Amino acid sequence: MRSKRTPKELSMPDERTGPVDFPANVSRYGRAEPLPPRYPVRAGPLTAVVEDGDLRYIRLGNDLVILRLYGAVRDRNWGTIEPHFLAYELDRRDDGFTVRFVAENVSPLVDFEWSGEITGSADGTITATMDGKARKTFLRNRIGWCVLHPMDVAGVAATVETPGGAVSGEFPDLISADQPFLDMQAIRHGTPSGGEITIQFEGDLFEMEDQRNWTDASYKTYSTPLRIPYPAEIREGQRVWQRVTITARGEAAADTGDEPVRVGVDTTRAHALPPIGLTAASHGQPLSSEDIALLQALSPAHLHVTLDLTGDAWLERLTRAAADAAALGAALQIEAVAGNGGEGLEALADALSRSGAEVARVLVFSTGEMTTSEAVIDAAREAFARAGIATQIGGGSRAYFTELNRAELPLAAMDVVGYTLNPQVHAFDNASLTETLAAQAETVRSARAIVGDRPLTVGPVTLAPRFNPNATGPDPETPAGELPPSVDYRQPSLFAAGWLAGSINALANAGADALTFFETTGWKGLIERRDHPLRVAAFHSWPGMIFPAYHVLADVAEFGGGDVLSVAVSDPLRIQALALREDGHVRVILANMQVEPAPVALEVPGMGETRVRRLDHETVDLAASDAAAFRAGGDPLGEGGESIAIELPPFGLMTVDVEVGA
Repeated sequence: MRSKRTPKELSMPDERTGPVDFPANVSRYGRAEPLPPRYPVRAGPLTAVVEDGDLRYIRLGNDLVILRLYGAVRDRNWGTIEPHFLAYELDRRDDGFTVRFVAENVSPLVDFEWSGEITGSADGTITATMDGKARKTFLRNRIGWCVLHPMDVAGVAATVETPGGAVSGEFPDLISADQPFLDMQAIRHGTPSGGEITIQFEGDLFEMEDQRNWTDASYKTYSTPLRIPYPAEIREGQRVWQRVTITARGEAAADTGDEPVRVGVDTTRAHALPPIGLTAASHGQPLSSEDIALLQALSPAHLHVTLDLTGDAWLERLTRAAADAAALGAALQIEAVAGNGGEGLEALADALSRSGAEVARVLVFSTGEMTTSEAVIDAAREAFARAGIATQIGGGSRAYFTELNRAELPLAAMDVVGYTLNPQVHAFDNASLTETLAAQAETVRSARAIVGDRPLTVGPVTLAPRFNPNATGPDPETPAGELPPSVDYRQPSLFAAGWLAGSINALANAGADALTFFETTGWKGLIERRDHPLRVAAFHSWPGMIFPAYHVLADVAEFGGGDVLSVAVSDPLRIQALALREDGHVRVILANMQVEPAPVALEVPGMGETRVRRLDHETVDLAASDAAAFRAGGDPLGEGGESIAIELPPFGLMTVDVEVGA
C-alpha cells in the first residue's frame, strides 16, 4: 500500500464527452511527466542502474544478483511513503560511482528526513548508508534499507551470519510462508557463473521474507524483525542509522550492445486457455446498451460480484450483477462475506434459487476474516443444498496469496480454491509492476502444492489493492480531487494493457483453472463510465472511452476454446508476450513495457503468412473511440521465415497473427 504526495498533473479538463488528445506519456503510462531517468553505473565487476535514490539490477557479470536496493519508510498501516528529494547528486566514473541525496518522506501520518549515500568502487564493493531523523513523533512499521534478492536464486545455498553464529540454508523453492532467515548480520551465496556475493547489514537486525507471497519477484531482506511489536513509536528527533555493504567476487561481463529481445513461441508446450471472467463494476451503475455490446465481444465466462451479507445492500447488488451477467451471457462468480455462524448464506441461497441465475462458483468467507473457515463452508454447503443449488462451493483468500499460504484451509470440504492478486503491495513504479508478472506463475505453482487437483481460480486480478488487509488503524480519508487507493491512474493506459497480457500469459501457462480480471466499466474497468465527465485530473479518460486493456481481452476472446502456448522472452522486463493457438492459427501479443523503443526478434515454428495490428500512441485514439474500426485494421507482413524483426514503440503493443504449417 502506498501513501504519497499528489504529483503534478494536467489541469482539470473541461466537460468534454468525446476523445481527448492526451500527451503521449498519458496514453503510454497514465501521466504527462517523464519517468525518472536511469543511469548505468559500474563498480568493478558489478554493474547496476541508478534510478532516483534506488540501485536496481545489480549484476555480477551476466548474473542478476540483486534486484533492487532502496530505503523504505512505512507507516502504521504498512503504507509506503515515497521520498521527495531535497538535494541529489550523482558522480559516475569508469569503474565506480557515488550517489548522495537528502530525502524527506512525508504524509499525514509520517514526517522523516534522511541523508543517503551509495558508493561503488573498482574492487567490486557497493556501500549504502542511511542517516535520518524523525521531524515529528509518529508510529511506524519500518524504516531502513531493503535488499531485494531476485527470485532466480530459488534453491541456491546460502550462509547467514547471526549474533549466535553462522547458519546454513537455502532460498526457498516453493513460496515460504515463514521467514527463511532471521537475525541477519550478513548473507553469502554463489552465482550461476561461479562468482560469490556477500551482503553485510549494520544498524539493526535484519531478516528475510519471501516476497513472492505478494507477487514481488524477490526475496526481501529488511529490518526491523517482525517479531518485535509494531507499530512502534519514533519520537521527534530520534535518529535512524544503517549501512549495507555488498562485495563481489567474479568476472565482469562483456558489453553485448543493444541486441533485439528474442521472443520464441514453443508450439509443443500448450495449456487449454482457461475461462476468463470480469468483475462487476463497484460504482454501482448498470451497464449501458453500448457497454453490453462491447463486453459481449469479450465472451466473459463469469462475472465476479462481492456480496457483504452482513449489510442491507447485497440483494440489490446481486440483482444488478445477475442482470448484467445474463446480458453478457456469463455465469456469476460470487464472493460472499457471511456473518458469524454463516449468517446470510441461507438468504443468499434462497435469492439465487428464485432468480434462476447461473452460478459458476461461490467463494465464502466470514466477516473480518481473510481466509475460509470450516464453519462458514459447512454452513454454505447446508444452505445451498437446502435451496437445491448445484455449484462449486469453496473459498481460499480474499486478500493475497500469502494468506492462503499461511492458512489451514478446510480443503476436504472445498470444491474450488481461489485467491486474488495485485502488483502493488510493496512498490508502485512501472518496472516493479512488470517484475511481478513472473512471480504470478510462482503463486500458482505453490498453490498447487497446497490444494492438489482441486480447481484453482485466481482473481480478481487488479492493478491496485482492493482494500488493505493489514491495516492496524483506519486509513486517512481520500482528499478531494484525488483517486482512492483502490484505483490506479494507469488503468486507461497502454502500460495496463501490456501488463494484462503478461498476467494472462503467466497465470494460464502456470495452470490456473479460471481467471478473473478488471471491472467491466469505470475507474477500475475496461470502459469508462458514460454517465459523467472526468472529475479527477489524475485519471485521464473521457466518458465511454475504451481502455487499451479491452483490446487485449478481445484478442484473447477470439481464441476461446484454444490453447495458450509457452513463450520464452530474453528480457521480460522490456517485453511481455502472450501466445495463443487455435487450429493452424497462432496469435502473439507483444508489449513493450518501457519508455525506449524495443527491437524484437519473434520466432514461431512453421511461420507462414503474417499480419500485425498495432496499439500504440498513434492508434490508441481510434482504439478508444471505435473498437470495431480499430480491430478491423491490420497490415500484412508476408511470409515470416525463421523469424520476424519488429520494433515496438514506447509502451506499444502489437498483435501478430501467424498462419503456421502442419
